[in-house]
Amino acid sequence: MARLPEEVSLELGLDEPSDDAHLRQRVSKLLGVPAAELPALVLRKRSIDARRGAVRFHLLLELGAQPAVDLGAPHPREVRPGGVVIVGDGPAGLFCAYELARHGIGCTVVDRGKLVQPRRHDLKGLQQGGTVDPDSNYCFGEGGAGTYSDGKLYTRAHKRGSVRDVIEILARHGAPASILTDARPHIGSNRLPQVVSSLRHELQNVGVAFRFGARVVELLLTEGSAPRVRGLRLQDGSELPAQQIVLATGHSASDVYRMLVAQGVRLEAKAFALGVRIEHPQALINRIQYGSAAEHPALPAAPYRLAETVEGRGVFSFCMCPGGFIVPASTEPQGLVVNGMSLSRRSSHYANSGLVVAVEPQDVVAAGFHGVLGGIELQRRLEQAAFAAGGGMLRAPATRATDFLEGRASSTLPQSSYIPGLTATNIAEVLDSVGLQVAPRIAAALRAWNRRMRGYLSAEAVLVGVESRTSSPLRVPRDPDTLQSPDAAGLFPAGEGAGYAGGIMSAAMDGMRIARVIAGVE
Repeated sequence: MARLPEEVSLELGLDEPSDDAHLRQRVSKLLGVPAAELPALVLRKRSIDARRGAVRFHLLLELGAQPAVDLGAPHPREVRPGGVVIVGDGPAGLFCAYELARHGIGCTVVDRGKLVQPRRHDLKGLQQGGTVDPDSNYCFGEGGAGTYSDGKLYTRAHKRGSVRDVIEILARHGAPASILTDARPHIGSNRLPQVVSSLRHELQNVGVAFRFGARVVELLLTEGSAPRVRGLRLQDGSELPAQQIVLATGHSASDVYRMLVAQGVRLEAKAFALGVRIEHPQALINRIQYGSAAEHPALPAAPYRLAETVEGRGVFSFCMCPGGFIVPASTEPQGLVVNGMSLSRRSSHYANSGLVVAVEPQDVVAAGFHGVLGGIELQRRLEQAAFAAGGGMLRAPATRATDFLEGRASSTLPQSSYIPGLTATNIAEVLDSVGLQVAPRIAAALRAWNRRMRGYLSAEAVLVGVESRTSSPLRVPRDPDTLQSPDAAGLFPAGEGAGYAGGIMSAAMDGMRIARVIAGVE
């Protein structure tokens, strides 16, 4: 028999069966080999292809493989006492602790927020009462910002570590098995909290310590010309000794940036993005993406991804949530930030996406915000302007897309998933209040995108502001080999907050990489 390929790609119609017998018949015909002589077929990737006017499923099958039985191996093992403290229990911090435990190294994970389940009560206060707890919200608490804002797992950062390793760890702790094969894997904000809890329980069982409600206010450094970390001080005045500190605080911990500046740890400005959330009826996006097949029961809520360059700056969709909700992601009173999330079934009647413009460090300076913390202050000013325009109680300023292009305020608004409610206004005035050319670039991009996705620009579409926390405007420099700060030996900046990741997957892989450096295996 001729040598068989390791992998085979198949396209299936929407009504075509996908059981093993049918797939074997398709592969048999494709390869010219009797179905009975084919080895086992294992699905490795499943995606939807809606190009060329025909919607179909694309499958990547591996021949002769064995389905994974023990996902996420090697497991964490009993740890010996260690001098590692991880600040932040988001994906970078949690997966750093997991990888350390695989090498038998103990650590203490501290987080300013609450356990993942009690966070729900504070999110309810945000949604229904407009009450912001600065330490427990959509950004802060066990699991980090991604826990209650969707749980998307796709990334382009494959060179930073093993994507499959992270996916398998999540699957072993309760994430749906579909994340192992979907081209755009997603857990959902209703299931991710249980996954995070399961990860913590496993780590606690092998000796990893966790402390919540523990905000860090100071690094403890040795004196001299070459300081190194010796511990940290918490808000309650207690001190925690450490030989290595992994700083994985997330992109919204502005107080941490101020602490670092005060202690002589250098920061550097970097590009980030800001703009709005745009929301459509999901049925409209389905019709645009799937055409006449839009209502087929086999198809999920349709996503999209768009990008345009306008006057030298990128304008792009960000964190698109099919079948999702817009939520208030504020971390400070008197400031309004919106984000998107969806549940595992993605069954909401709405589709929303960030619609943001790239902001370079020189743009921040040109807008009148100076110093390394200028980007942080710009974010705060924009969020305060959005809060004021919404009228308080975390109501969000919003404008119909058609009114936005005409440069006018809306007098009425469509129904929205945003629970605190929308206030009809001119969102362009909010965006332009900080001296950036954000609104004109968004308008130009909308016109271009409507040519590609006919119907995208519609009176049913509403722009909701503001989306200002896409990433950190700062980076904490680190040595490319040791991954430590050049200003404090033993300090390991990690993840999104340090400027080295852009989502759950890349943050988790960055944390794991730091763990391997600490363990001396990388």
